Amino acid sequence: MLSPFEIKLLRSLEEGKEYTIDAAAEISGMKKDAVIKAAYLLAEKGYVKIHERVWKEYELTDEGLKYLTEGLPEEKIVSELRDGKRSIKELEEKFGKKLVGIALGNLRKKGAIKIEDGYVELVKEPDFPEKVALEKIYADRSAKVDERLLKELKKRKLIKEEEFKEIAFTITSKPDVVLKEKIADITPELLLSGDWKGKEFLEYDVTIPSKEIFTAKVHPYERIIRECRKIFLEMGFTEIKGHYVQPAFWNFDALFQPQDHPAREMQDTFYLDRYVDLEGEVVERVKLTHENGWRTGSKGWGGKWSLDKARQLVLRTHTTAITIHYLALNPEPPVKAFCIDRVYRRETIDATHLPEFDQLEGVVLDRDVGFADLLGLLREFFHKMGFEDVRFRPGYFPYTEPSVEPEVYVEGLGWVELGGAGIFRKEVTEPLGIKGKVLAWGLGIGRLAMLRLGMKDLRRLYLPELGWLRSLPAIKR
Repeated sequence: MLSPFEIKLLRSLEEGKEYTIDAAAEISGMKKDAVIKAAYLLAEKGYVKIHERVWKEYELTDEGLKYLTEGLPEEKIVSELRDGKRSIKELEEKFGKKLVGIALGNLRKKGAIKIEDGYVELVKEPDFPEKVALEKIYADRSAKVDERLLKELKKRKLIKEEEFKEIAFTITSKPDVVLKEKIADITPELLLSGDWKGKEFLEYDVTIPSKEIFTAKVHPYERIIRECRKIFLEMGFTEIKGHYVQPAFWNFDALFQPQDHPAREMQDTFYLDRYVDLEGEVVERVKLTHENGWRTGSKGWGGKWSLDKARQLVLRTHTTAITIHYLALNPEPPVKAFCIDRVYRRETIDATHLPEFDQLEGVVLDRDVGFADLLGLLREFFHKMGFEDVRFRPGYFPYTEPSVEPEVYVEGLGWVELGGAGIFRKEVTEPLGIKGKVLAWGLGIGRLAMLRLGMKDLRRLYLPELGWLRSLPAIKR
């Protein structure tokens, strides 16, 4: 069975005559791509013979053109040596170290010079077939030049090579089918006019695979972020946002993180050379809580709390800076809020660490909630995300007690930790005037996405790998 464009090509051209693609396109009125496709399909069916001619052409580089007009480096040195031997230092002062190095290396290959005690002497007059080859190529890009010379000139980067391919074909025979006109498309005009009567219709082979179409779709990582957001919204949470840049007060101090904690050092935090004003009763209560525990029943961290350290701006290291500030502004229960956003840490980039990544932070403020509610809430979230086996391992964080690290079981990897969670300590809630218990958690979405997508390298989430992106389904299955 022949397609319409194969038939059109056969009807337009003569049998036994060779045609180039350009000539065939002009005669048939078809596009070049269509002519090529039709020719190769007809060749498979034995009606056409394809002729392919491949050739190379050469062009002088800027350096090659310079050597052609000004002379090769070795030509200049030979001209100088004809008046007697010269020291290498003297030649370098006159021509430059680079040119002399090139020239001496090539002249030694030709056996034209002798170097002794730092002096160069011409022992025989050399030929310069390289110069002749450059002249030939300059005059004719497809000129015949010795292969050895071409290789040498390419190695010296004096010429560049370009490969060309010309396709021509000859129609060897024409089947009878080309005399019959077949209808490929049924249009309203064709039906109304009745022109279809007595005509043959083009047969369609439904077993031929259709062309693969890559439709637009949401990035798989963004899809997982949206899925996390949907789960918490369905559970009655409010989504909150905040600035990437935060005072150290909200990023660390309000969370009862001591000012000499290792996580606050330069190697873990991006500090800005900017400060903000901090004042008010909340700041004073946080200060006293750090120094002596205020009236929380704690002894605090001891020492003197520095207001200047708390005033310095940082790129937030966790989105807890957003949720704790939100609770300070909304201290009356009940409150259920979450934040999905970017955080920054001075991490060495590898398969599981990046200096910026996304975190899912959440809090529940109420009077009658406890540790079991926290574990149940997180277990429900992970189940909704497709993880059947969830467990909790005891952990430590400066601002929660008790604290846990949720883990999920992944076939082939075992138990994988996905973040931290706990109940805010009184040293965190009471200075901020928060009334009730606060369940809090922070989860790494990047690691969650890696497990969901079966990836081993976190960096791949951010690479423009079209093949990988196209291979992923447009919707969750």
